Amino acid sequence: MDITKLYNVTAGDIKLAAEQTSNLRRGDGGKFGAFLQAAVNQVNETNSYIQAQEDEEIKLALGLTENTHDLAIAQAKANASIQYTTLLRDRFIEAYREIMQIQI
Repeated sequence: MDITKLYNVTAGDIKLAAEQTSNLRRGDGGKFGAFLQAAVNQVNETNSYIQAQEDEEIKLALGLTENTHDLAIAQAKANASIQYTTLLRDRFIEAYREIMQIQI
């Protein structure tokens, strides 16, 4: 499973949005750009946990390791990271919808 398939949002998309918004003058002292950078880092970290899980699964399937504990740890890390990233994505969407409902 690759986290980039969730609603077709990639770390590159988030990074591009962060770069575009960092050029804008805001009264928040750059907090929004830092928040977007944190989102990019979270997506990248989630992808690395998923890759580590897949590597452990392959090692176990090929008989290169008999230690199922490492696989269980990798799966737990990947699962927790996916859940957190999905929650982050949902909050982004919720915030976007609220912003779009603001009447000017």
